[in-house]
Amino acid sequence: MPTLTELTLYPIKSCAGISLREAILTKAGLMYEHIYDREWMVVDGEGRFLTQREFPRMALIRPRIKADTLELRAPGMMALEIPLGLPDPDEAPTLQVKLWNDSVTAYDCDDVTATWFSKFLGASCRLARFHPQAQRHANPKWTGGMEAPTFFSDGYPVLVISEASLADLNARLAAQGREALPMNRFRPNLVIGGIEAFEEDFAARFTLGAAALKPVKPCPRCPIPSVDQASGEVGPDPLDVLRTYRADARVDGAITFGMNSILLEGEGERLRVGQEVGMELAFA
Repeated sequence: MPTLTELTLYPIKSCAGISLREAILTKAGLMYEHIYDREWMVVDGEGRFLTQREFPRMALIRPRIKADTLELRAPGMMALEIPLGLPDPDEAPTLQVKLWNDSVTAYDCDDVTATWFSKFLGASCRLARFHPQAQRHANPKWTGGMEAPTFFSDGYPVLVISEASLADLNARLAAQGREALPMNRFRPNLVIGGIEAFEEDFAARFTLGAAALKPVKPCPRCPIPSVDQASGEVGPDPLDVLRTYRADARVDGAITFGMNSILLEGEGERLRVGQEVGMELAFA
């Protein structure tokens, strides 16, 4: 029987994730202790989003949830604590942030936070938090017209990858004398064990308790899987191997790994590592 083997929340886009034993599944993605996946995002002086594509050291910014703060640690830096309570929407400063083709309103975190990020990354930047009145949705072309809200993810609220898919890639890397890669290189929210390699590509839905997730778009891979999430250093890029067998015509031949998914039903369902996962295949 397929099982849920990993749950990971990424509070700040492109920074380290938090491995969880359980989390709440919402339409906008995972939520834990009222913190949503990719609720924060680092931006430059013009509000454009920054990621490990340009700043691989972002992998070394490690969040930890405390009682009422999000604590951030990074090598050579003092710990930084960000209040979790939402600011007063009538008084808190805001800015327009740009993520791909979207421009949305976000809270502008304070100057102390901006200085902390700027010093660690070596570039002027700020931390923005998704505004509760802002709206951003996944591309309806892929969701079948369904409204699927998301915060600062690249485009979809949940990314699903199977253990077997990574094992398949690592076997191919080993055949070339290369080291195996951990799952965190691909930054999924949900990892599923007990299914065949890349079977997630053909799933019509996954059921987890009362929740149903629908995989809607193969995830095109950028250079981020080449970043060692433990060291923040760029190493051998697995895309050269993936390119030999993972070009996907559904996304114009892009190299894909994992499935972007949306919630069909079961808003607020609590997910737990180790629980059974039902899978319905699209061609069944």
